[in-house]
Amino acid sequence: MKTIINQVLTAASVTLLLASCKPELDIPKAGKGSLDVSTYVAIGSSMSAGYADNALYHDGQLYSYPNMIAQQLRLVGGGEFKQPIVSPSSVGIGASLNARMQLAPVTDCAGTTSLAPAFSAASGDLSILATSVAATGPFNNMSVPGLKATTTVYPGYGDYTQGAGNFNPFFTRMTANPQANSILGDAVAQNPTFFSLFIGSDDVMGYAISGAAADALTPIAGPAGFGFDASIDMIVNTLTANNAKGVVAGIPDVKNIPYFNTIPYNGLLLDAANAAALSAAYSPLGITFQAGQNAFIIEDGNAPAGLRQIAKGEMILLSVPQDSLKCGGWGSMKPIPDQYVLTSDELSEVNESVGNYNTKLKTVATDKNLAFVDVNAFMLKCKSGIVYNGVGLNAQFVTGGIFSLDGIHLTPRGNALLANEFIKAINSKYGATIPQLNATQYRGVLFP
Repeated sequence: MKTIINQVLTAASVTLLLASCKPELDIPKAGKGSLDVSTYVAIGSSMSAGYADNALYHDGQLYSYPNMIAQQLRLVGGGEFKQPIVSPSSVGIGASLNARMQLAPVTDCAGTTSLAPAFSAASGDLSILATSVAATGPFNNMSVPGLKATTTVYPGYGDYTQGAGNFNPFFTRMTANPQANSILGDAVAQNPTFFSLFIGSDDVMGYAISGAAADALTPIAGPAGFGFDASIDMIVNTLTANNAKGVVAGIPDVKNIPYFNTIPYNGLLLDAANAAALSAAYSPLGITFQAGQNAFIIEDGNAPAGLRQIAKGEMILLSVPQDSLKCGGWGSMKPIPDQYVLTSDELSEVNESVGNYNTKLKTVATDKNLAFVDVNAFMLKCKSGIVYNGVGLNAQFVTGGIFSLDGIHLTPRGNALLANEFIKAINSKYGATIPQLNATQYRGVLFP
């Protein structure tokens, strides 16, 4: 982790001076085109909800990309945009009941202290989930961490009596009737004139972030509430029933996200003596090591002895305990457990689902004459690196400026960039001239 934190972000600075004349900038007047944006409602999962740094917390919500879009829509007649806001003093709460993460001095198993992501408190703020904010609603941001296309249509999705896995406490706190309401129902009850839909990531993400050891990929086929395609059709048909216009977003490929690509497959550094010792230990399996970089050893139930070296293109997840890699012999004397790895077969499953989901999302946007945002292309561009207003940004963990400390969700600056992608798609489709945000006015990762 220390090498990750100590990498230096190089920013390109581009200055154009025209000393002999003062150029006139033709900035179009803000206009809504063919849109009625008086009531904007957003439906999405964790990224749309403002989840960041591994938790739902106040500042993350303030800088959610739907809230940023709503800010720009006010320039062309947009109304109030209400969110189920967490207290500013709260440490937030994540899916594992954890507090939000922050950069802090961390001493590792070898006694080395460096800046690294750490939880801001020993546990998350359970009062967020225990206290209803429904009385301050209804909410324009109907995005919920963990939301899938299938669960968007569930009646009673906030009913805790349904048992773990059958309800969502983040929805429980914000709906007036947890036992009967659905997220889709609460959204359309507001009679939106305009909507954004960014759904499908969490139909993949729960499976992917667990190394394919938990959750399941949503099937394409099946009725609404079970299959992806029918669920998307139900959501979009319902949102557009009263002639509302909107924007639909595709979902990103996991390989462009830091949670999956930060730890290199060949990050096992060995000197000659250790390489020789490991080669001798693994000789019955035909595995050899050399001085320098080597592929880690991982669990694989289909391999001889249940382990093998990881192949290039397979992924070690950011959730793997760093001290276990440094001092516990993981990846060398002991295989890295399966839940921290995505093998090629598992990645093929994930990639197939992402491709199928994106095909459906693009198709429904086309069929319903809605704007479409290619979020996958945006994330790929971020991975390659961009220069925005003279500032270099990329998808590198911690230092890149775009992704928050969980390696999955965005910083305020990343959300501003994403909001601009939505605005560009909206302007293009509906003949609007909604101004974009200046993303450099928003922060990346906070350094102490």
